[in-house]
Amino acid sequence: MDRLAAFSYFRRRWVMAGAIIFFVVAGTVGGSVADRLDPYGADDPASESVIAAKRLNDAGFRSTSVVVLVEDAPVASPATRKRLAALSAELRRDPEVAWVTGFNETGSKAFVSRSGDATYLAVALKATDDKAEQEGAEAIAGQLSGEPDVTVGGPALAQQQVNDQVEKDLRRAEMLAFPLLFLLSLLFFRSLVAAALPLLIGALAIVGTFLMLRIASELGSVSIFALNLTTGLGLGLAIDYSLFIVSRYREEIARHGPGLEALRRTMATAGLTVLFSSLTVAAALASLLVFPQRFLYSMGLGGSLVALLAAAVSLIVLPALLALLGERVNSLSPKFLRRRADRESSPMSDGFWYRLAHWEMRRPIRVATLSAMFLLALGIPFLGLKFTSVDAQILPEEVSARQVDDVLRADFPPFRDTPIRVLVEGGSPAAAAKVASELRGTDGLAAVNPPQRLPNGDQVVEGISDSPYITERSRETVRDVRELAAPAGTTLLVTGAAADFVDFQESLAEHLPIAAAIIVLATLLILFLMTGSVVLPVKQLLMNILNLTAVFGILVWLFQDGRFEGPLDYTSQGAIEQTMPILLFAVAFGLSTDYGVFLLSRIKEARDAGAGERECVAIGVERTGRIVTAAALLFAIAIGAFATSQIIFIKENGVGTALAVLLDALVIRAFLVPSLMAILGRWNWWAPKPLRWLHHRIGFSETAPERKNGCEDQTAVVSAPQRGYAPSR
Repeated sequence: MDRLAAFSYFRRRWVMAGAIIFFVVAGTVGGSVADRLDPYGADDPASESVIAAKRLNDAGFRSTSVVVLVEDAPVASPATRKRLAALSAELRRDPEVAWVTGFNETGSKAFVSRSGDATYLAVALKATDDKAEQEGAEAIAGQLSGEPDVTVGGPALAQQQVNDQVEKDLRRAEMLAFPLLFLLSLLFFRSLVAAALPLLIGALAIVGTFLMLRIASELGSVSIFALNLTTGLGLGLAIDYSLFIVSRYREEIARHGPGLEALRRTMATAGLTVLFSSLTVAAALASLLVFPQRFLYSMGLGGSLVALLAAAVSLIVLPALLALLGERVNSLSPKFLRRRADRESSPMSDGFWYRLAHWEMRRPIRVATLSAMFLLALGIPFLGLKFTSVDAQILPEEVSARQVDDVLRADFPPFRDTPIRVLVEGGSPAAAAKVASELRGTDGLAAVNPPQRLPNGDQVVEGISDSPYITERSRETVRDVRELAAPAGTTLLVTGAAADFVDFQESLAEHLPIAAAIIVLATLLILFLMTGSVVLPVKQLLMNILNLTAVFGILVWLFQDGRFEGPLDYTSQGAIEQTMPILLFAVAFGLSTDYGVFLLSRIKEARDAGAGERECVAIGVERTGRIVTAAALLFAIAIGAFATSQIIFIKENGVGTALAVLLDALVIRAFLVPSLMAILGRWNWWAPKPLRWLHHRIGFSETAPERKNGCEDQTAVVSAPQRGYAPSR
């Protein structure tokens, strides 16, 4: 940190020039990243349903990609039949279309609405790649846009429209968040110049991550939803890190004046804290990389990259900018804010947070018990958690794919668009007929279509469930179908929407323990290196779990139970999107540890300087109380702006993450941490002797070294090691 401070100070103009060049290049190359990214992505390539779907595609089978809904069209009318024939012929002329079918081709009542005045054409595309399918569906929608009473939907178009909606939501969130963040930053940073710093740091981190995602999209498949997390998290972390470093820099220039000494002290303390914080957040989000689903690993990739870039910019570019500004960091400050800034830059032992901490530590058991009970009470609804998946229902009601899906669900024979497909590999037509016969006797299936022979000789049998594909009944039907004995010489593989849902949940359950282990071990290791204690990291884990429990409970109460649908502008699906708990587990866990690192760093610094066990806690809470609260509020606005999204699970993510940081700052940091620190006393710093030795060898200290006559004094104030406890350095 000392060398980094010197580099940023003496090379400040070069650093700023490099930052400007990087911003221009990253913005130019990474600005088009949204056009290169893929849709949601819930597939595990190792699951049976995905393997079966790939083999079906390889065998020449194509499922419905586009649905062309024709309303005000009585199918008994010759005019309607003629119009349907003309539409089918027009669609077949498209070289990207594999086949078109409807009432004219099949005579099936499945293509006729209950009232008899609407029908639809099912269109399959030749392409199997997500991007090509989306482009083909969008082309058909454009081609038929002028047709009266015709609405185009279907899964491929829904994916394209979700991508478009994500980009619109991203722009809306930025337009809402940036002005509000700037105004609040002026209040919290106390000057116009300082208030602009987090937005500059955030912009650099975000465009840098866009560049990295643009490169990653050339090497593999990345979900477009990573952009939402990247933008919100990058802006929020930039605010956190800027607020922490700028606040500390102000303290140091108040003591030592502007210059290298103030900067190196800031980097040795706040800079090291930012480094630890970014590592915990990046490690938590990197745990999502173990999941094979595009949505989750893309979130992990984007989140971990933006956390590390936000830290890198805060530790290199921000110090250089502060070195250029010097005392001008306080420029353009209204008088009342300047007076507050002057008071805050001097150590205080009688402030609100200091008094609150001592009040709590005089009655620690009651405060800790009530705080924990409050969080557990908020988490009670989590016991009733239900899961749903991503389909056209997540789109706004005015979007065509959502409109078509609503009509199919309400007016047509149900669940025809989500069949359970059985691929029969090998065997004769008699074998496929036997499979179809056994399917007809399977509980949960309303109908079974005749076997279809594929060009390679394999066959596929489709069963229509009598329940929505996400229900437990349909999932149980999939399990029963998979238990069917394959006829001699054949292999049976099951796919379809219900099978996808079953395999998705099983894949999540299989990979979750690995991700959780990565988060837990990384958090324990990083906090041990920072504090030298084994008690504090374990306590941090427990508090994070309490926080997550409360957040999950509130999300279920809000979105699953349908509370505040009007103010939050959504329609409840009666369940939570199944990846949200996992995503929020990683994001909220990392951010909770982030604020824990801020507080513990100040407590440890005060303890290392000789303060008593309770006094160091009160000093740490006082020095970080306003900063952490302000950072949490600003972060909640940055990420909470996505509560305006028209995609419901993005809304869930925005609200959930905002709640996590607010609960962490206002309940855990303000009440639970001081009370638990008082209960455990010096046991907070305990570590076994071998680990104390290890920390002495490889651990880190945040105590700023003193300089005497231009040289470092390596014997800065240190508290004496106590037997059985982690030595302070």
